[in-house]
Amino acid sequence: MGAEFWVLVGFVGFVLVLLWVGAPGMITKALDARIDKVKTELAEAERLRQEAADVLADYKRKAVEAEKDAAAIVEQAKAEAAMIAKEAESRMQEFVARRTKQAEQKISMAEAQATSEVRAAAADAAARAAERVLSQDVKGAAASDLLAKSIAEMKQRLN
Repeated sequence: MGAEFWVLVGFVGFVLVLLWVGAPGMITKALDARIDKVKTELAEAERLRQEAADVLADYKRKAVEAEKDAAAIVEQAKAEAAMIAKEAESRMQEFVARRTKQAEQKISMAEAQATSEVRAAAADAAARAAERVLSQDVKGAAASDLLAKSIAEMKQRLN
């Protein structure tokens, strides 16, 4: 009997000892536990993948809504800016019209004052001229009365 025979006897003995101890059941249990663990991990991974897909879809939906909101805000801002520009232009036109009217009123008042001053100066000059003429031609109390009346009358007419 050769060495190969003893190797075969040792191997068969080893296999019989493993069968007697219950090694195939332990190996099967270990493999079944490992299979269950892998199935659990796969189910968890699938759940996480689905959850991530749901979150991604939610974020995409929110991004679309945010873009719509931003576009609406931009449109509203443009409308408000146009309205403010129109309002500012209207106010500017009103301001210019008011200032023009004030300037015209000031010019009119200045013209009236200048006219009044010219009339007063003319009245004074005419009164002095009349006084000289009358003082040279008319003498006495009659001259004084006539002169006073003429000056008063000239002032009333010119003012």
